[in-house]
Amino acid sequence: MRYDLLAVFLFVVALPSIASSAVSCGGSVICSVKDGNYRIELPKDGDIRGVYVYFHGFKGSAALQMQQRPLVETTLAHHLAYVAVDGIDGSWSFPHGARPGRDDKAFIAEVFDDLKSRYGFTSEKTIIGGFSIGASMAWYTACQQGEKAAAMVTFSGVFWNPLPKAEDCIANLPPIVHFHGTADQTFPLAGRAIGKEFHQGNAFDSMALMRKRAKCDVENAKSITLDGIRCEDVPGCIRGDSIMCIHNGGHEARADMLDAGLTAAGFSK
Repeated sequence: MRYDLLAVFLFVVALPSIASSAVSCGGSVICSVKDGNYRIELPKDGDIRGVYVYFHGFKGSAALQMQQRPLVETTLAHHLAYVAVDGIDGSWSFPHGARPGRDDKAFIAEVFDDLKSRYGFTSEKTIIGGFSIGASMAWYTACQQGEKAAAMVTFSGVFWNPLPKAEDCIANLPPIVHFHGTADQTFPLAGRAIGKEFHQGNAFDSMALMRKRAKCDVENAKSITLDGIRCEDVPGCIRGDSIMCIHNGGHEARADMLDAGLTAAGFSK
């Protein structure tokens, strides 16, 4: 889960020519693809080593997410561009979710393709993340097209019931760092019913199936500390460790957690 320094150097050197010929969005200018849009902010010093693609929580938007400056600034400090992807009506569409609508699997694939063509962000330079229902969208993205990301760092959201089977996810799953609070009442660790038809999934069961699919060595799990939080780090997965951090807080995504998560995923400052 570490960078090849030569690859990073070549990527940074190549980026200005890519940007000058292909980029027509960023900052206050929305980036549009066939089925939606996203917003992006780049590190101002030009030292750009990848991108963190973030899915907002319920009733959020890309514009509102860009106002979450602690998360944005923390990402930029890791030499990563920050991308806020725009849901439909403040939500996301994924299997068994409460908000069916746009084909978000196809839309997110368009975003990945656009980030590559506009900015040169290839899969090994892309981290996916999100909060709450946006974290759920990130988990389904990792399950369905995880080969397009180098890692995933998420907060307070996982799969919904019925959970996918391990074989429903691609084998080439990215490494995972997930933070979840024991006092979370919005998306509890055990999940909860949303109305009569929908049910958030259990965080531990969700992580277990991802670890099974990634062939992680659960027998050799170890305890580590990230941002003062005790985490279970399971090694031996196909592409890198699977880390689950359980804190005593509620429904939240904090910049200090993101800082620790990005570092653990191999994207150091």
